[in-house]
Amino acid sequence: MRHLANSASHSPRHAARRAHAAPDASADRPRLAVLIPAHNEQDRIAAALDGLWRQTRRPDLVIVVADNCTDDTAAIATSLGAQVFLTQGNTHKKAGALNQAIAWVLPHLDDRDLLLVQDADTVLSPWFAETAIAAFNRKVGAVGGVFYGEPGGGLLGLLQRMEFHRYAWELERTGGKAQVLTGTGTMFRARVLREVRAARRAGVIGGGTNYYSLASLTEDDEMTKAVKTLGYRAMSPAGCAVTTEVMPTLSKLWHQRLRWQRGALENLRDYGWTRVTARYFLQQFLMGFGALSFLVYLTFMITCTSLYGWPGMSPFWTAIGLIFVVEKTVSVRRAGPRAVLVAAVMIPEMLYDLFQHAVYFSSLWGLLRRSEEKWVAT
Repeated sequence: MRHLANSASHSPRHAARRAHAAPDASADRPRLAVLIPAHNEQDRIAAALDGLWRQTRRPDLVIVVADNCTDDTAAIATSLGAQVFLTQGNTHKKAGALNQAIAWVLPHLDDRDLLLVQDADTVLSPWFAETAIAAFNRKVGAVGGVFYGEPGGGLLGLLQRMEFHRYAWELERTGGKAQVLTGTGTMFRARVLREVRAARRAGVIGGGTNYYSLASLTEDDEMTKAVKTLGYRAMSPAGCAVTTEVMPTLSKLWHQRLRWQRGALENLRDYGWTRVTARYFLQQFLMGFGALSFLVYLTFMITCTSLYGWPGMSPFWTAIGLIFVVEKTVSVRRAGPRAVLVAAVMIPEMLYDLFQHAVYFSSLWGLLRRSEEKWVAT
């Protein structure tokens, strides 16, 4: 890989030699570079890098994008064979850091080369890169990961893992068509990133004039819509599994999900109704309708029980309820017996759903009021 500017700690050739003897890119295959945006990730960066060194298709270059770090992230990354790119004056969080790093590395990649963007708190499965590369064709512009939650976090962590397993189950049922090119791990064709920036500058899509939008709270969701608006498919094959952190407290989970939900709604507002966004608008409508219906049902049941006592068992509604329970348990069976048990009990997940509904309505209300949603570290 050709020499890059000196704004990083080492040249790419030097980094490739140090990266556990990564093989040179052959002439008949695209080169693979990796960007890991990291802000004070000294406790997690080693695991992320270890996951990359274990890939069955090893990266040709790994760059840790150290963004305003005040800890030992950069030193640890360098000692483990990665190249370090230091951002300059970035005030735009992850999207700003990625824009600087992509602008630095992309001129040295051919159109057919690949760029993998991975979170520092994520570990890729060993076959992620190989599976993602195999999924590319002329119609596929980017391949995202299928994310699973790491162990721990008590009941709250388990509920998040169950949620992630259901998302993976839905992806599998739809043939791996990605709803979101997750920030935990997504691979792009270099050509597609160039086309995204060109389209932004031409006014074809919004989001500023760079690769990632600085105006979006959820840059991965916005990038998904950008890639699809340009006519490309986004895929998430089952083999592209990643393991990422779960939020350990309700407060952290609230801020994370509020950022995700509010960002998704704002992205739809900015893009408007298009061939690409029509499905996303429908999903948001059904989400709101389902949340409202659930609240009405709970209110009705509580009111009736308080006034008239327990209504008794209805064979019809009991059968409907059993079908619902079966679907809930089957969809999390790969998460383990504890997940199946919690799904069968139903009450913990009902409370978790109420939490999610509160996030949805809070996000919608904030959007309608045009209140500013601030980025909160989680």
